[in-house]
Amino acid sequence: MSSNLKNRTFCPLLQFLYLGMYLGIGISPYEVSGQTSPDKLLPRVELLTTKQAPTLEILYKQLHQNPEISFQEAKTSAKLAEELRKLGYQITQEFGGHGFVGILKNGQGPTVMVRADLDALPVEEKTGLPYASQAKTKDDLGNEVFAMHACGHDIHMSVLMGLARNMADLKSDWKGTLMLIGQPAEERSGGAIAMLKEGLFEKFPVPDYALALHCKADLAAGKVAYCEGYALANVDMVDVYIKGIGGHGAKPHTTIDPIVLGARIVESLQTIVSREISPTDPAVVTVGAFHSGTKHNIIPDDAHLQLTVRAYKDEVRNHIIAAIERMCKYVALSAGVPEDRLPKIEVRPESTPSTYNDPVLTQRLSTLSAKILGKENTLSAEPEMVGEDFARFGRTDEKVPICLFWLGTISPQVIAESQKSGKALPSLHSAYFAPDYQPSIFTGVKVMTMSVLDLLLSKP
Repeated sequence: MSSNLKNRTFCPLLQFLYLGMYLGIGISPYEVSGQTSPDKLLPRVELLTTKQAPTLEILYKQLHQNPEISFQEAKTSAKLAEELRKLGYQITQEFGGHGFVGILKNGQGPTVMVRADLDALPVEEKTGLPYASQAKTKDDLGNEVFAMHACGHDIHMSVLMGLARNMADLKSDWKGTLMLIGQPAEERSGGAIAMLKEGLFEKFPVPDYALALHCKADLAAGKVAYCEGYALANVDMVDVYIKGIGGHGAKPHTTIDPIVLGARIVESLQTIVSREISPTDPAVVTVGAFHSGTKHNIIPDDAHLQLTVRAYKDEVRNHIIAAIERMCKYVALSAGVPEDRLPKIEVRPESTPSTYNDPVLTQRLSTLSAKILGKENTLSAEPEMVGEDFARFGRTDEKVPICLFWLGTISPQVIAESQKSGKALPSLHSAYFAPDYQPSIFTGVKVMTMSVLDLLLSKP
């Protein structure tokens, strides 16, 4: 029996022990294991994190000013890998693309994996900050584009490095294996699956737990938020290629108008969620683009619809995709489109599965955070329809329990001003997203370090 399976055999016992501890019964898993309670390490974690602040600020600004978009993160990855190597981590680079794996083995114990994503977005920064990104690069098509960490991955990487330093400094206080992942191409939903296909859980220890955090653009710095169960959605990009029979705009009766077909399909698609999906199952079908035609008086031969489909449950996602195919087919047939010219439906490969936060693990970390930060700074988050390919690390045959939690990044004063004026805050992916990085990084490092220690120290 593998150590991983043995560890999981103790899960019911651990849950009972934790329940007793938090209910004040007086039973502690640390007493059972004879190990130090993470509570006693909190002052040292805070001190170590505070001492790191100047160097983490330098790192953050370097990452922010030198962003690399998806599949181009070579320099970013190499920089972080070298820093980890200096701390004693065993490093494997260029794994699953420009990803890296850092392993710190420290005796017998559980394995905890923590992931940070490396890539930036093709966005021109407009924050006006003195350290704003001016970077430009070429995209996959050779077009020159700006680059910006508009999703906060520079915060994520800075937190990962702070965690790495803390855990190296605290080696005498914990046992087990810390597995740090620098994941490429999160924004394109390609990095996690590439690392898994290259053998992440075959070539390295299978983690007992996998953690990640993500910046939140409407949550105050100093706060965190957790969502048990489904937290983020399945995301599919779907292309619908419609073929008609073009002709003169003055003689529509001699044509099969793909624009009319497209309009009918767009209207039909809106009934999928409203009439085929249970009202208790959230889902979204959005037509984001409709391309067709070249001139006022020409009925074109074809049209192209671009859709995004989002849902939490796999069965709901699969139903929606099947319904799109069915509706497109029969709308076309009803218009007299020949069988050999029926619409073609393509689901793009960069689809992202829904993120399901293990409820027991998430509740455990949320309870711990409330003790560290205070209940007023540990919030319950609602599920969102955005996607995150961190989900894939919990969807392998190993069924690793995962938890991705939200990290507040916005100055409380900025939030107060927004509420007073009614002006919306810049969202993630916005050219104006400007996190309050110092308290955000400090909070992220502290909470992530304590979370990892809690998971490492509580095993019998």
